[in-house]
Amino acid sequence: MASVPSLASSVDQRVADALASALPEAGGADPLLRRSDRADFQANGILALAKKAKANPRELAATVVEGIPTGDLIQEIEVSGPGFLNITITDRAIIETLAARAGDDRLGVPLAANPGTTVIDYAQPNVAKEMHVGHLRSAVIGAAMVEILEFTGEKVVRRHHIGDWGTQFGMLIQYLLEHPHELDHKGGHDADKQASGEEAMSNLNRLYKASRALFDSDEEFKTRARARVVDLQAGDPETLSLWQRFVDESKIYFYSVFNKLDMDIQDPDVVGESGYNDMLVETCKLLEDSGVAVRSNGALCVFFDEYKGQDGNPTPLIVQKSDGGFGYAATDLSAIRDRVGNLDASTLLYVVDARQSLHFKMVFETARRAGWLNDEVKAVQLAFGTVLGKDGKPFKTREGETVRLVDLLDEAVDRATAVVREKDKDRGLLTEQEIVENGVQVGIGAVKYADLSTSAARDYKFDLDQMVSLTGDTSVYLQYAYARIRSILRNAGDRSPVAHPELELASAERALGLHLDGFGALIEEAAAEYAPHKVAAYLYQLASLFTTFYTECPVVKPEPELVVGENRLFLCELTARTLSKGMALLGIRTPEKL
Repeated sequence: MASVPSLASSVDQRVADALASALPEAGGADPLLRRSDRADFQANGILALAKKAKANPRELAATVVEGIPTGDLIQEIEVSGPGFLNITITDRAIIETLAARAGDDRLGVPLAANPGTTVIDYAQPNVAKEMHVGHLRSAVIGAAMVEILEFTGEKVVRRHHIGDWGTQFGMLIQYLLEHPHELDHKGGHDADKQASGEEAMSNLNRLYKASRALFDSDEEFKTRARARVVDLQAGDPETLSLWQRFVDESKIYFYSVFNKLDMDIQDPDVVGESGYNDMLVETCKLLEDSGVAVRSNGALCVFFDEYKGQDGNPTPLIVQKSDGGFGYAATDLSAIRDRVGNLDASTLLYVVDARQSLHFKMVFETARRAGWLNDEVKAVQLAFGTVLGKDGKPFKTREGETVRLVDLLDEAVDRATAVVREKDKDRGLLTEQEIVENGVQVGIGAVKYADLSTSAARDYKFDLDQMVSLTGDTSVYLQYAYARIRSILRNAGDRSPVAHPELELASAERALGLHLDGFGALIEEAAAEYAPHKVAAYLYQLASLFTTFYTECPVVKPEPELVVGENRLFLCELTARTLSKGMALLGIRTPEKL
């Protein structure tokens, strides 16, 4: 089915046409249509146009009003103040438009006019290291942007740039060579049986601590470990084989954590730092031959006038170190070459901590100078802030340790399960299995929503008590709103949701209907601005408007007149579908019963 034009876009077009007729030189001007608390919409663009044309704004506004037909879409227009237009929509237009949305699987949300290919770099844990709270935001924000962009019709290629290369692997591999059973699993290991994520991480942690202790205390082992780094970089088969064991063991663990987060991470999408090793020498040669990078004290560097250190000298991007080793910049620039040249990316989206912003600004500018980024291919960092504790400081355990992501997720599920069980105690609607399943969906949803309801660039406080609250701007509030609507629809008896455009709407019905109609524009805006928090804000307002509607407009009890009840059930059903779709785009499930 074709997309459904929103009421706002239809009104905007009518005002623009009338404006072009009244002031031909203003053809194509934006009427600046906005939602308003004085009417359904307000057009504010006439003031600036009148000033430019040296015309009286109220007189121009009155001329524009005369050219706008009313009755079908627009019920009433009035000139307000110095030349604003206050516009009220007909009740019929609201319900007819919503009925068209309800008849479409996509809720009438349009596909992008010119979709491209976005390679999105997110969820980037490190091999042989435990995932902590700092890994949460990249995974959650990135996964939501994947869903939002794909829903608009964009081709999305996922990339998980895991840290799987570096000097620490010499230490780990050498230790494993000398202690070959350290990664064996309890009870044996066979090709058909994968170890649990917890056991995999336990093995890695044990091996890392033991190898680090030996590295720090035994000079001979330290020498052997450093020699093993050279073997790894040279591609020694035995060394690579052991390195691969670390990667495989880590993936078992990664996938178990992502599974807790209800995220689908596919193996082909995991392309770590090592995936670009074969490109590093060529990347450096291309940069040096083109003059983009120059040698400075033996290192290959790119300099920028705008980025200076505390000493006032330019801060370089070091692509290759003076000892011949490669820095992160070489890998990141090679990844850009691969993503543009081999994956045909039109957009590169990096969901990375804001503290790495300077690095990525320099990498992107280097890629532009080299011609790998241009007017047709852009790179964007979706920079995110820090997860804070209740005290407003970076989130740590009482012992000052970084909080393990697994522990945090388990606690969220435990808290949420307790809330669900307590809520159901007197009602007895849920089985024990449903309580447990809902606890998982509510707990993980609470963690995701707390992150996604905050602008990515801002820090936010991790407060589980608030996250699993039934009131306020939480996912639990939205999930309960959805479950309540599903209950209403189940209890409607022989009445069905039917749109009745002939009815006069109550103010709460109008407010809910107009907000439902804005879903498509909201998704378009969130995709264009890489702003999943706008989806969260829309859904919270939708749930709030539904609560007001349900309080003021009886749906089932007391039983309203048949057509009124059917129309209200129609609004309920469309609200539920919109909530469910919106939450799914954020990676949050909506239980049918809560």
